[in-house]
Amino acid sequence: MAETSPLISGVAERYALSLFELASETGSIDPVGADLDRFQAMMDESEDLRRLVASPVFSADEQQKAVSAIAVKAGLSVTVLNFLKVVAGNRRLFALPGMIRAYRAIAAEHRGEISAEVTSAHALTATQEKELKSALKGVTGKDVTIAVTIDPSILGGLIVKVGSRQIDTSLRTKLSTLKLALKEVG
Repeated sequence: MAETSPLISGVAERYALSLFELASETGSIDPVGADLDRFQAMMDESEDLRRLVASPVFSADEQQKAVSAIAVKAGLSVTVLNFLKVVAGNRRLFALPGMIRAYRAIAAEHRGEISAEVTSAHALTATQEKELKSALKGVTGKDVTIAVTIDPSILGGLIVKVGSRQIDTSLRTKLSTLKLALKEVG
């Protein structure tokens, strides 16, 4: 999976910060975060929704109507509904996944936590998540919230990103390293 470009990251952070400030004023930081997580889960499950979000083929009006209908059907808050409409209307829906990640990070920092992005080959159990949070707290000295992404292509292990640090213990990376080592030997 490709990293977001600095342009997308900057756009995402500005929109996320604006949404966070609005949520803070209305005392709804956690509910807005939960709604964004639900929308992210819908994107993860639906290829059609991912296509709608990422494709420049759809007009701003089409994207606005579609995300509005989805948000209403899912019972998302008015704040998130309006946010999605603004993002779609401004032709920035492609940056929505980055906006959601940035919002999570801003909200976690507000709570005195740091957020970690974890990629796993399969879903983590509650016990595994608890152990991972504990291990990350030991390393960072702060409470850690984790956002888990499932990517079967890593085969096994984890890829953990905390701030600018990344720890890659995936089986895919280990096999690639072994493959390179064998090419150098032979």
